[in-house]
This record gives sequence, C-alpha cells and structure tokens, in this order.
Amino acid sequence: MRIDKLLANMGYGTRKEVKSLLKGGNVRVNGQPEKSPKTHINTEQDEITVMGEEVEYREFIYIMMNKPGDLISATEDANETTVIDILQPEDSIFNPFPVGRLDKDTEGLLLITNDGQLNHRLTSPKKDVGKTYFAIIEGKVTEKDAEEFSKGVTLDDGYKTKPAELDILVSDDRSEIELTITEGKFHQVKRMFEAVGKKVIYLKRIKMGTLELDPELELGEYRELSDEELDYLFSITNLE
Repeated sequence: MRIDKLLANMGYGTRKEVKSLLKGGNVRVNGQPEKSPKTHINTEQDEITVMGEEVEYREFIYIMMNKPGDLISATEDANETTVIDILQPEDSIFNPFPVGRLDKDTEGLLLITNDGQLNHRLTSPKKDVGKTYFAIIEGKVTEKDAEEFSKGVTLDDGYKTKPAELDILVSDDRSEIELTITEGKFHQVKRMFEAVGKKVIYLKRIKMGTLELDPELELGEYRELSDEELDYLFSITNLE
C-alpha cells in the first residue's frame, strides 16, 4: 500500500495533509526518513513512525454497539442521525457500516465493521445465524403462539417465515418474550406478532448467535469486539 494512502486511512489527515507531513520530514520507515508519498509499504513488516510515534496499521475495525432507539442503521442520511454519526473520529475514519439493520425504534446489539466479507456472511440467509430479541408485547402470548412460531408464520405479504424459537418470560395482558429468528425480513418480529393478533411495543436485540450484548454498554455506547468474540464470528461464518 502507498504510504500516503496508509497514513490517510489511519487518520493522519487528507492525502494533501499527509504529503505535507512527508515533505516536512516527519515520517520514518524502518528508522529512515521517508518523503515520497508514492513509496509502497509492507504493512506486516515495515515499521512506520510519525513524529516519533509508531503507526499501528490495521485494515479492519469490529465494533459492538448498544443501539439507542432514535438512530437509524445506515452509514449516512440527509435527515436522520445514523449509528455511524455517533462514532469517534478515530473509528469513523475506517468507513465502517452496520451489519444488517435494526429498525429506528429498536434498541440493542448492532455490529459495525468495514469487513465486507464478514458482513455478507453474517447477513446471508444461508448461514442461519440466529438473532435473539427481547420484546414486550401488547396481548397475552401463549404456548399456542410459540407452537405457531416454531412452524413459521405467514406474514401480511404472504411470506411464510422460517421456524423461530419463542420463549415466553411473562404471559399477561402485557407479555415479555425472547424470540430467536434466523432471517431478517423488513420489520419481521413486529409482523410475526401481528400475524398472531398481537403488537410489539418494545424491541431489543440481545444476541447474535451466542454473541451477547455487553451489559456494561449503555444505550449509545460501543466498544471493539474482543479477540474471542471475533474468533466466534469467524467460526460461525467459516472465515479464517
């Protein structure tokens, strides 16, 4: 990779600003001053410093966010605040994007990355990666509903969902449930409950596979995935 592109990607400024850094003698490669923006760098072997500080290059970023219910799952929007808008500059320079999407009013676990291959694998229907939601439902959820969900329910457009696992936590006029689905149709959880005559009034994603939302994360907070969490995601998507 060209050194000007590498430094720009790592947040050291625009290509023009990086060229000024180089011309000013502020950049060293393996201890030697480097002034040419065209110099190619081996990111695995070469040591780069800017003003004496070592540049820790990495290509990808992997983030877990506890999404609040007032942000949209998109990279940009002319009218709404997105999940990318609240990232710190040192994270947003990687140009990450949300993995799949959560409705604007849905809270909880959202993965954000710039690894397109992992994103594709995690959102592919072929992978059957379960997504688990906690929901508060207006109406009494019963074992009959759980049985229907286990067979798949027919949505308002005639689509029959894949089997889903419905765990009833509280069954009352206002019920509490956990639901695991392996696909992500538009407003799917809400439409599944509408199909059995009930209404979702609160929805939060709490798991993807066995990866759980960090309980330490407040709404709107995020952190990078641990090595163990990342290894798990790679394992369920058959990525090395």
